[in-house]
Amino acid sequence: MARLLPLALLALLACAAAQAQGVVTPDYDEICGLGRQSETGCADIRARRIVDAAQPPWSAMGRVNFAGPDARFHCSGVLVAERLVLTAAHCLYDQARKRWVPPGAMQFVAGYQRGEATANSPVRRYRLDPKQGVGGRFHPDPALDWAVLELAQPLGQSIRTLPVSLAGKSGFVAGYSGLRPHVLSVTGECPVRPAADGLLRGLCPVMRGDSGAPLLSGPDKQPGVVAILSRVTPTPEGVSALFLPVTLFDLTGE
Repeated sequence: MARLLPLALLALLACAAAQAQGVVTPDYDEICGLGRQSETGCADIRARRIVDAAQPPWSAMGRVNFAGPDARFHCSGVLVAERLVLTAAHCLYDQARKRWVPPGAMQFVAGYQRGEATANSPVRRYRLDPKQGVGGRFHPDPALDWAVLELAQPLGQSIRTLPVSLAGKSGFVAGYSGLRPHVLSVTGECPVRPAADGLLRGLCPVMRGDSGAPLLSGPDKQPGVVAILSRVTPTPEGVSALFLPVTLFDLTGE
């Protein structure tokens, strides 16, 4: 059962709605505008199915929230082990201040919906690709855009985690879009195909806030995590999404 979040965290979540994090390119701003004129993808994003984030398997999904003195934003993430959450590396980079967000400024809020959540934990530390963050900078190479968060609390002891999956020519995305940041919504089936550097690409109605969201494969009751959303490009055919397969993530910590 979902429990009420502390007032301080609720305030953080309310502020975070104003800045859903996207990759450091203007492409996300061209999708459903967030106050601008663009309408690319809006109808499809509004049509996404809203699910009960308090119930498994959706409770393994959550928001990665950052709160600093002059910026608040969120991305999406997924719990795949007791303390491990997968998300996108660009979610951890404060573009305005040109620096990486310290772990202590982040929280993972599992099963969040409309001010309630199943559980939450501070981030104790995170790991990136060894080539990412060299010199304190964000490297734009899409193949390096992965991050594994290690939580201070073992949320996986009380929340059913999702397994990683190495298969799937299609899948669906579950995330907290900038359009509806306080509910977990799920896309329809998104066919994907291989892209450069072992990545996956497909047309999928996603936008800011969905960064780091999982591409899931399998039935609703028992899906596996195939990949994580990295970035998007608006096209005449729809939103072209780029995903990082879980095979690129360092899940061992070694």
